[in-house]
Amino acid sequence: MTKSLIPGIALAAMLMLAAPAGADILIGVGAPLTGPNAAMGAQIKRGAEAAMAEINAAGGINGEQIALAFGDDVSDPKQGISVANKFAADGVKFVIGHYNSGVSIPASDVYAENGILQITPASTNPKYTERGLWNTFRTCGRDDQQGKIAGAYIAEHFKNARIAIVNDKTPYGQGLADETKKALNANGVAEVLNEGVHTGDKDFSALISKVKEAGVTVFYWGGVHTEAGLIMRQLADQGLKVQFISGAAIVSNELASIAGDAVIGTLNTFGPDPRNNPANKELIEKFRAEGFEPEAFTLYSYGAVQALAAAANAAESNDPELVAKALKQNGPFKTVLGDLAFDEKGDPKFPGYVMYEWRKGPDGKISYFQQ
Repeated sequence: MTKSLIPGIALAAMLMLAAPAGADILIGVGAPLTGPNAAMGAQIKRGAEAAMAEINAAGGINGEQIALAFGDDVSDPKQGISVANKFAADGVKFVIGHYNSGVSIPASDVYAENGILQITPASTNPKYTERGLWNTFRTCGRDDQQGKIAGAYIAEHFKNARIAIVNDKTPYGQGLADETKKALNANGVAEVLNEGVHTGDKDFSALISKVKEAGVTVFYWGGVHTEAGLIMRQLADQGLKVQFISGAAIVSNELASIAGDAVIGTLNTFGPDPRNNPANKELIEKFRAEGFEPEAFTLYSYGAVQALAAAANAAESNDPELVAKALKQNGPFKTVLGDLAFDEKGDPKFPGYVMYEWRKGPDGKISYFQQ
């Protein structure tokens, strides 16, 4: 199945093995390990590492040990394709990642062409699993699910609000904003402002002037935590009190360090927090003892590795295509996310999104708490 690889950026400094080269099964972990979304990449990396250690200690997959190869995509689609090509050249057969939908979608084409199964813990754009590829799976929800929850929530809880919908023009951000707008409009609510900005922007004064002029009281953001934090802070600096609402890509405690107290009261959708599952208590304590808080996508990555291993064992094979069939046919699998099964598209069959609120916890630190 291997086809000629697309030339890409040299990745010698970007990829490394996390286990001895003699290990039998090589799993790639693609994520933004550097750059503005490195906090999210760290979650995916640490989750996969911890799951690998647990599975190897229990005998591995079909009696073979796992090694991890890490590829830093820097949240850039072109870099993601380069990572995918390098994984294929190195003999990777399974990939956990990527974080951004805009990276996962093009990378998945490379993986499909080269016989590689991909499970993303974080990419929510529906297109990722809607193209009929054999190899695409995710342990997170989809933007059309998330947008319905957000749109219905805003319509119910913020009647007569003047709503702005703003996105970062990425497949994730614009897709989420569009789905939320669709749900809002279906509930008889029309926004007063619909704008797009660019990832990497630092100065949002032009946007904030439009928000002020339109008398916005609810600001919905389709994008990641880095720009979200800057927008929150700059809105507060201008004295604008708006209800900020967003999606799964702001769920990093790093957001509070960017936005400061301006983040308090922010709402966002995300899946049920697996840290609240009593069955995960010992695992959570282990992460924390190592100085790492397993927030957001950490356990979604951990669960992806668990599902992959369980499906391979059920298939009694490490062949990616047979494992893909087992993922769809042999679930549910026991994971830190609960009993996890996949539909024919590769989407998970478990409860979708809930609403969170950012506030100070008992320890005085600002974080997100499920409502």
